[in-house]
Parts: sequence; structure tokens; C-alpha cells
Amino acid sequence: MKNSIFIIACFALLVSGCANELNRVYKSTDYDFRYEYAKQCFAQGKYGNAENLLIDLITLKKGTDEAQESLYMLAMSQYMNKDYETASETFRKFYTTYPKSIYAEHASFYVGQSLYMGAPEPRLDQTPTIGAISAYQTFLDFFPDSKLRSTAQNRLMELQDKLVMKELLSAKLYYNLGGYFGNVNSGTESNYISCIVTAQNALKTYPFSKWREDFSLLIMKSKFYLAENSTRDKQLERYRDAEDECYGFINEFPDSKDKELAEKYIAKCKKITKD
Repeated sequence: MKNSIFIIACFALLVSGCANELNRVYKSTDYDFRYEYAKQCFAQGKYGNAENLLIDLITLKKGTDEAQESLYMLAMSQYMNKDYETASETFRKFYTTYPKSIYAEHASFYVGQSLYMGAPEPRLDQTPTIGAISAYQTFLDFFPDSKLRSTAQNRLMELQDKLVMKELLSAKLYYNLGGYFGNVNSGTESNYISCIVTAQNALKTYPFSKWREDFSLLIMKSKFYLAENSTRDKQLERYRDAEDECYGFINEFPDSKDKELAEKYIAKCKKITKD
């Protein structure tokens, strides 16, 4: 017990000593000393301390090489502290301020990388994802021969998949809501239509998506159930449309596990349209 108290006391003194030292450095009017101390903190992975010092040094060292390096270290410190949104803005500021810097290439890459790290799961708003895609594309345009090119390209594909998945989840939600409600008046028709439109738009935007079959299946099923739940004056036309969709699905995905389902729908549609 005494040993534990001693260790805690020593730790408290150490933290207090570090805080006092940082405060002394922060108040120093020797800007070169503050700059070197900030670099030391950065090198030691004390990114919070480095960030606190670097914010002022950017202004205090304005017009010097140290100001340029301070801004880059500030952005990296924010990134390492997982403040990705702020880091992306600081990296962007660095790249636009110092486009010919030796750090410009990395700064451009890390604009996208910061947004990538902060991108949310597919169900949430994908504004950061779209921003990351744009930033990576800009990086590839300006630095086509960069060693980071393949990483940026892989990130782009991953981020685009996230946008596609968001559309797929939305289409599935509309489809499931269509099945949940029991009749046209309570929203079945509009939900199936929304599913069809969402899936069709996704296929136009992402024609080579690995989820192409999933979107196509949702369209086929939604068109069939839309016909099933339609009023009599709309049923014939919608059954014909559903039948065409089923044939299109089989032609495009002849080995699909859902081929039998498509054939089942075709048989039902033919029965209605021939009567």
C-alpha cells in the first residue's frame, strides 16, 4: 500500500514538473528555444504539448522556414491526436500556402488521409467521405508519380465502396418498409418506387460496383411487389414491367442463386398478363 502511494506521489510530481516546464517554455520570449522545444516534443510523440507551442510559433516565426515547418508539424500533431477534421484543414492550409515545399506532397496526401480517418460508417452522413475522395483525387492529379499513389488509389476505392453501401442500405430500407406496410394507402407503393429509383440511380452512378447484383435484385423484387400491391388500373402495366425486369436479371446474372426466384416471378406475371 505504501509503495503504491509512493508511486502515485512520484507520478504526480513528474506530471507537475512537466506542466511547469511546458508553462515556462510557453512564456519564454526566446522563440528559437520554444521552436526547438516544440520539435523535441514532436519527436518524442508528445503531440499535445507540441500542438500548444506550434500554434503560436506559426505567427511568431512568420516569413521563416521555421514557420513552414511549424505549420506542417502542427498538422501532423493534430492528425496523431486524432483531431482529423482540424488536421485536414491545417494540411490544406499548408499545401495552399507552401505548394513548392518539400512537405507539400505529404500535406496534400494527408488532407485526404485525415478525412478518410474521420469518415463515418455508411449509415451516417457521408460528407467527410466525399471530401476525402475529392482530396485524394486532387493529390493523384498533382502527384501522379508519388510513392503514395497506390495507397491513395486503394483509399479511393474503399471510400467509393462506402458511398455505394450507403445507397444499398437506403434501397434495402425502402424495400423492407414496402413489405412492412400492409397496403398501398399506408405507403407500400411509394416505398417500392423509392427503392427502385434509389437502386437504379446507384447503378447509373456506380455501374461496376461489386454490389450490382444486389441492386438489380432489389429492383426486380420491388417491381414485382409493386405490381402485386397496385390498384387494378395499374397492375397490368406493372406486371409487364416486372416480367421484363426478371428476364433482364436472368440475362445479366445467369448463375445467380436468385435465378429461380426470377423464374417464379415470370410465371406469376405471365399468368396475370395473359388472363
